[in-house]
Amino acid sequence: MKHPYLIFLLIFTLGSCNSKNSSNQKEKAPPNVLFIAIDDLNDWIGCMNGHPNAKTPNIDRLAAQGTLFTNAHCQAPICGPSRASLMSGLRPSTTGIYGQIVDKDLAAVSALGKDIIYLPQYFGQQGYKTMGKGKLFHKHAPEGVFEISEGREKGFGPKPKKRFKYDPKWFGKPGGTSTDWGAFPITDEEMPDFRTAKWGIEQLKNDHDKPFFLALGFVRPHVPWYAPQKWFDLHPIEGIQTPPYLKEDLADVPEISKKVHDIPMMPSTEWAKENGHWKDICQAYLACTSFVDFYVGEVLNALEASKYADNTIIILWSDHGYHLGEKNRFAKHSNWERSSKVPMIIAGNGLPKNQRSNQPVELLDMYPTLLDLCGLPLNSSNEGLSFKPLIEQPTQKWTKPAITTYGKNNHAIQTDRYRYMIYADGSEELYDHQTDPNEWTNIATDPSFTVLKKDLQQYLPTKNVDWAKVSTLKVNDYFKPTISKSPK
Repeated sequence: MKHPYLIFLLIFTLGSCNSKNSSNQKEKAPPNVLFIAIDDLNDWIGCMNGHPNAKTPNIDRLAAQGTLFTNAHCQAPICGPSRASLMSGLRPSTTGIYGQIVDKDLAAVSALGKDIIYLPQYFGQQGYKTMGKGKLFHKHAPEGVFEISEGREKGFGPKPKKRFKYDPKWFGKPGGTSTDWGAFPITDEEMPDFRTAKWGIEQLKNDHDKPFFLALGFVRPHVPWYAPQKWFDLHPIEGIQTPPYLKEDLADVPEISKKVHDIPMMPSTEWAKENGHWKDICQAYLACTSFVDFYVGEVLNALEASKYADNTIIILWSDHGYHLGEKNRFAKHSNWERSSKVPMIIAGNGLPKNQRSNQPVELLDMYPTLLDLCGLPLNSSNEGLSFKPLIEQPTQKWTKPAITTYGKNNHAIQTDRYRYMIYADGSEELYDHQTDPNEWTNIATDPSFTVLKKDLQQYLPTKNVDWAKVSTLKVNDYFKPTISKSPK
């Protein structure tokens, strides 16, 4: 008979090995991804200090739990091409998607090809359960991108029978915007973002037999700036501050800049000032931002209460920024910083907390970064670069700038200090954000910056394909030639 002690030792050793193997398997379990998109959100959130009246406690809480990128930029300053770039991992100048595009038409873009794998699809191919609801691509998503697709409610409603404050037709302007503002509807439950959050919360309560990629696309603060009255009450009108504005701001920009950035259907700052609407607009945008922040918080609370809390990466981002009076405009549609700068936060799954990086990163970089953080093989077609090193060491020098493109051959290059813009005709703008954060003084013609401009030009895209036939812009005369290229 074997010695009882040897039997005990053998059982203990085997048990320890099994426990260790089980522990290792747990450690190696791929992290889940909670992917939160917010439409038209600029830096008017508390953690970015973009506006003194901002009240976004939940987004601020997420920033404290992870890494906030304070110098993140979209690749196109409008929804369709920005999201197509992020999801495909390709630049607008590579695909020709410079303007808006319907999700189903992405398949017709030759540069994408039949082999393109969109970000959620790639996760699906790596064994993830992919789920999505709301605005994720331009509308929702092309068919088949998500394993479980809850879709998106049509438009940006609900809307009143008649607009409250603004309709371009009232002023003899061309249509094409749902811009308006005011307290509407009565309850949060009537808002699409309420239902998106509720659906996301339900998924976090469910059991999943494999890692998941859960994507939620919120539509506020996209126009119209409608939200229930209680969100306006958070921002009393008498305390609202308007952003910095210089009436003669555009006096030193080239003519092509004025043509590219013309947005005739939108209200101008001069009009808003004359008619006493500027504070109202800012209040409405802040109210919509506080509204969406609350429902982001509800989703975060559900994650924290779930069994997935310790093994989920959270990434929150916006598709582009927004002018709220700067440059005499209330719009996106520009290569200036206000249109391209976006909030981006990554937290969870043992990642560093309460840190920020001011190095320039791109939404394009999100695809390879998420793969990197999840330990998945990289997609060789991605044109972005994983910024995982910045999460590990946020203050390190980052030599790659961020590039934003608005129409063929109109590019902006953002470094940690400068913004350089070059247009299709060779005209330029250059701003030193250290001395001129509002981009009021164009220093492109100053000969002392010749070397800097030449250095920045090396980062310009080498491929600048023609407009994809299914991608168009109808905002001004400069972009009208693109419309005729689009099939009816």
